[in-house]
Amino acid sequence: MSLKSMKPLARAPLLHVSVQESLRAYISDNGLKPGTMLPAESDLANQLGVSRNSLREGIKALESLGVLESRRGIGIFVKAFSFEPLLDNLAYGLGGALRQIEEVIEIRRTLEVGLIGKTVEMIGADDIAELRATVDRMRIHAERGQSFGDEDQLFHTLLFRCQNNETLARLIDVFWLAFYKASDFVNLDNVDPVATWRDHAAIVDAIEAKDVAQAQNRLDRHYDGISRVIAANKKSANVGGAQ
Repeated sequence: MSLKSMKPLARAPLLHVSVQESLRAYISDNGLKPGTMLPAESDLANQLGVSRNSLREGIKALESLGVLESRRGIGIFVKAFSFEPLLDNLAYGLGGALRQIEEVIEIRRTLEVGLIGKTVEMIGADDIAELRATVDRMRIHAERGQSFGDEDQLFHTLLFRCQNNETLARLIDVFWLAFYKASDFVNLDNVDPVATWRDHAAIVDAIEAKDVAQAQNRLDRHYDGISRVIAANKKSANVGGAQ
């Protein structure tokens, strides 16, 4: 197969960014599939009219985005598309303000309430048993007045595991991380552990009963409680800022 050459770059203040754009265009223009090895660095640098150092900066940036993959002693390869690099960075780009945390919670709420019906249809006895065991551990913590963040995260993972949707599972993790990363300015101590445990138990009851409407309602009410905590924090922040 005869490959199209890359055009030399017009010099730009951020040369490595231009290198990235040209490498992306090269992959797209030639229809290169995942696993295809790119030409040698020296050839790429000559085609672009840049130094090998500038080329390597661009390659490293595309590696971090999951576009390319370096194999030591072999070469540079086109990597299969994955949401993972985007999702890994999303959690660290969110947070820092109560408004953003409200937005994160709203996205999670919409996703989970919208997809819980599919879980009701697909979930098996083993997943329900694991959800029950997780809720039991929540109850023990709640009765001691303790929080149970790990169990809460596991619960929401188990809730959608039967759907085998890796992107959804990663998004749930990302939104969870973004929310708890904000614990410096969201006072999670305001969350009532007993009420939270009961919310989760009611969600499992509805799922086991195969009641989609009730599962949606219970999940939505659970997020109502979280939203009230954030609203209370937001109000406190506004009062404090006005003083």
